[in-house]
Amino acid sequence: MRPHWLGIAEKEIGTKEIPGEQDNPRIVEYAQATSLKASDDEVPWCSSLVNWCMMQAGITRTNSAAARSWSTWGRPLVGPAMGCVVVLSRPPNPAHGHVAFCVGVVGTDRIALLGGNQNNQVSVATYPRSRVVAYRWPLTLEAPTEPCPAYTGQQTKEASTA
Repeated sequence: MRPHWLGIAEKEIGTKEIPGEQDNPRIVEYAQATSLKASDDEVPWCSSLVNWCMMQAGITRTNSAAARSWSTWGRPLVGPAMGCVVVLSRPPNPAHGHVAFCVGVVGTDRIALLGGNQNNQVSVATYPRSRVVAYRWPLTLEAPTEPCPAYTGQQTKEASTA
């Protein structure tokens, strides 16, 4: 079963930062779902999108703009599941991170993630599984048991998440 929050996130695909002085009001709206309450789109906003989608779905969230805040949220999963929250390391600083929703696996060594601030937009991109810090699922919902399917949609390879 496809999680409700994933459908919400899919509708946001294509939302992009506006270069220069202007800011995308939708990205600023995502930021309002966190305690940071950023007023521009020139901040790391991957966690803002995940928080906003969970808020729209009525799911408890971290309220934090920090991607790594999701690594202790909800319950851990042993592997990827459709729609689960995935926390990644973000080299070169292992304290930094990225967070997005799983939309499938690509072979045995990559994972497809729908997330914000991936090349300055909401998109699907693939990342090495070696960067995964955590797979997480809401505490209030039963953990999925089906294996994550192969991703066959459009993607970009390892988007910039800075």
